[in-house]
Amino acid sequence: MKVFRMIPVYIKDAFKSVFRNFSLSIASISCIIVTLLLVSVAIILTINVNNFANKVKSDVTVVTFLDTSVSSEQLDEIKNNVEKLDNVESVKIYTKQQKKDEMAATNETYKNIISTWSDDNNPLSDELLIKVEDLEKIKSTVDKIKAMEYVSNVKYGEGMVEQLVHVFKVVQNVTIGIVIGLIIVTAFLITNTIKLTIYSRKREIEIMRLVGASNITVKFPFIIEGLVLGIIGSIIPIAGTIWGYNTLYKYFGGQVFSPLVKLIKPTPFVYTLSLGLLAIGALVGMIGSSRAVRKYLKI
Repeated sequence: MKVFRMIPVYIKDAFKSVFRNFSLSIASISCIIVTLLLVSVAIILTINVNNFANKVKSDVTVVTFLDTSVSSEQLDEIKNNVEKLDNVESVKIYTKQQKKDEMAATNETYKNIISTWSDDNNPLSDELLIKVEDLEKIKSTVDKIKAMEYVSNVKYGEGMVEQLVHVFKVVQNVTIGIVIGLIIVTAFLITNTIKLTIYSRKREIEIMRLVGASNITVKFPFIIEGLVLGIIGSIIPIAGTIWGYNTLYKYFGGQVFSPLVKLIKPTPFVYTLSLGLLAIGALVGMIGSSRAVRKYLKI
């Protein structure tokens, strides 16, 4: 189509138009810069919160204590039965012999006491260390484990785990909502600022119509102009994101408050995020221009 063959010309004209309508272009670009910076901060918080949540979830272990009378054959059978349950990701055996050896290695007093224990009179119990796939279903999984034969007790931080899951879910939903809301606000503000640019060029559009230009021929240059504004407006947020996150990561040493709360490494995270910001800026600029032309000029 002719309109696509004219893209290089439209891009050239778009840059000219940006400088020709400098004050209005600055308003659009400033709007994109501010909102993309906010979007960047919201995405960084969202990704790091998700990373922390996933780390905490992966560290949650269901510790199942078995009767002291359980034989090695029964231990293997119990392990196989637990592995067959829904929501069970992995099961590891922590034998009473391993416990005995580790306790003996802690200090000489324990070693002397434990050395008197034989395999038959070892008072410790075997354990199963279980990882679940979905923490939201952990209680129902634990209830099934408790009902099994030879299981004496099950511990997993009951109550606290459920609260953590709820908090993480709320935080994730809120941060995702903020990102989506900021993108919508950006599109709205760009639509209104570009509307002023288009209104000031109403006569130019009327001339294009008089010479027989089609609707898409009239709209396309403005869409390209929105694309250019979006790309220009995303440069500062991208630079700020790369510099800011790298500086933040180095300042905190890759963690916040404690080693438990680790930040995502800057590479390749910031570059992936930068591409996302560029895409958001370009798309929002194009959509804002398209909506402005269609809504306010009735094309």
